[in-house]
Amino acid sequence: MAMIGNRLYRGTQAKNEEALEIDQQLARLEEDIRRLKIEFDIYFNGATKRPPLETRARLDAVIRRISDNRSLNYAQRYQFNTLVARFTSYRELWRRGMKAKGEDFI
Repeated sequence: MAMIGNRLYRGTQAKNEEALEIDQQLARLEEDIRRLKIEFDIYFNGATKRPPLETRARLDAVIRRISDNRSLNYAQRYQFNTLVARFTSYRELWRRGMKAKGEDFI
């Protein structure tokens, strides 16, 4: 009987650790989106010559990796979708800004 209890405890403990890891990834994603917005603001204000396209590509890859994760619970999925919607609206804003500047936006 103790063996069954230990297995159940280890299973729930592993799920809790996985949920905590996903929460940390989502917090990091939110911070990365905020930093990228700041980098683009700096670029559009003329302080840097090159747009932060490498950072944006890295963030796209992180979003793809998290979206493939099937173990997100409803709250995490909602938070993730909110962050993706924010990133998408920023990306559209950056695309228009780059077009106005006469540069290509990938």
